[in-house]
Amino acid sequence: MKKFNLVVFGSLFVAFAIWGTINYLPQLVDLIKGIEPIITPPAQDISRPGVNDTDLPLEVPDDFAISIFATGVPGARVLAFDPTGRLLVSQTSAGKVVALADENVDFKAEKNITVIQGLRQPHGIAMDCEGNAAVQKCYLYVAETHQVSRFEYDQATAQASSPQKLVELPSGGGHFTRTIAFGPEGRLYVSIGSSCNVCNETDERRAKIFSMNKDGSDFREHARGLRNSVFFTWSYVDGRMWATEMGRDNLGDDVPPDEINIIEEGGNYGWPTCYGKNIHDINFDKNTYIRNPCMDPFEKGSAVDLQAHSAPLGLGFVPEEGWPENYWYDLIVAYHGSWNRSVPTGYKLVRVKLDAEGHYEGIEDFITGWETGGGALGRPVDILLQPGGIMYVSDDKAGVIYRVTYNQRIEITTFEDCVAAGYPVMESHPRQCRLPSGITLTEEIDKERAP
Repeated sequence: MKKFNLVVFGSLFVAFAIWGTINYLPQLVDLIKGIEPIITPPAQDISRPGVNDTDLPLEVPDDFAISIFATGVPGARVLAFDPTGRLLVSQTSAGKVVALADENVDFKAEKNITVIQGLRQPHGIAMDCEGNAAVQKCYLYVAETHQVSRFEYDQATAQASSPQKLVELPSGGGHFTRTIAFGPEGRLYVSIGSSCNVCNETDERRAKIFSMNKDGSDFREHARGLRNSVFFTWSYVDGRMWATEMGRDNLGDDVPPDEINIIEEGGNYGWPTCYGKNIHDINFDKNTYIRNPCMDPFEKGSAVDLQAHSAPLGLGFVPEEGWPENYWYDLIVAYHGSWNRSVPTGYKLVRVKLDAEGHYEGIEDFITGWETGGGALGRPVDILLQPGGIMYVSDDKAGVIYRVTYNQRIEITTFEDCVAAGYPVMESHPRQCRLPSGITLTEEIDKERAP
C-alpha cells in the first residue's frame, strides 16, 4: 500500500513539473538570460528642471522658477514689505519710493503707487509699526544721501507724510547710497560709504556703519574701515551682522577681492590700508611697520573673499520654512557686476554655502544669465527672502522686480497644506489659497458652525 502511494505521489509530482515547465518555459528562459528590472515611477517628480518665465536668458537651478513680478520700475534698488503685503521699492535716480500691489493674487503687481517723491537720491528703506493690529501706527524710514528721515505711513493708501529728520549724513562722494535696516535689538543701522576709491578721509563719518535709536537719538559708530558696505543683514543662527563689501579699484582684474564681512561692534575692517584676509595695501600705504598693521587686534580680515569687481550688493540668509533643507541658513548674494574689468564678471546671484555653525564652505552660482558677453541685460541689486520658498530681486538696469520660487516636493492637496507652504491667502468667504500654478484651494468650513 505504501509503495502504491509513493508511486501515485511521484507520478503527480512529475506531471506537475512537466506542466510547470511547459507553461513557464519562456519565463525560465528569461530568468536564465537575465531580464531588465521593472522600475515603478515615483508618485511625483523628484527633481524638476528650473523654470525661466522671463524674456531674459536666465539659468535657474532645478526645482526653482523665476518670473517677473513688476515692470516699469527704472533704477529699482532696495526692497521692503509694508504691513499689508505691498512691496516697497526705492528708485534712487527718480527720487522716489513706490509700492507695488498684487491685488488679484496672480503673483504680478497690478498697481504701482508713488508713496513719496521729490527725495534726494533715496536708497535705504525700512518699515516699523507700533501697537497691535487693530490700532497700529507705522513709520517708513528713508535714507537719502544726506540724511535719514521717517514718515508717517498710511497703510490704507500707501502714502507717506509728516517727514521727521532723524540724523544728517555726509552727502555725495564716490559712494553716495545710504542703506538702513533694523537690527534684532531694535536699533536702526545705516551704512556710509567712502568718498573716494582709496584715500585718507577727512570726514570721520565716512566708510563706517552707525546705529541709532528709532527716534535718531544715540547716534554712534558701530564699525569702521568699510569702503562701501552697501548692504547688511543678520544671521538666523547666531544673530551676527554680515555685510557685503566692494574692494578698491585699479589694482587689476583679480585684486583685491570683494568681501563678505562679519561685523562686530567696534571692529576695524581695514580700508584704506588693508583688504581681504589681512593683506596690506602697499600700493596705497607706503609706511614701514614693526608688525603687520593688518592683523588682529588692529584690523579684522574678511569672512569670505569674493571674485574682484563682482560688486556684491544685497544678501540674505535662507530661512527654513518652504526652502530645501540643504539651503537652510546659507547666504544668497546679488552680484551687481563689474564696470572696469577686462573680462566682465558678476551679474548674477550666488549661493554662499555655510555649515551649521556659519562657517564658509564654498560658493556656487544660483541664477545666471544677465551678462551675455555682448553687454549686461540686467543688474541684480537687492534680494528679499521670504518663508514659503519665495524671494524677490530688484534689477536697476532692466527696471523690473523678479519673483523666485521653490517648487516644493511635497504634495499640496488642501487649503491647510497651501497655507503651511507659505502661499498667499485671499480673504474671501470661504478663504482661498493660491498655488504658483494658479490653482486655488478653498478652506473647508464646518457648516454647523458657519455663520
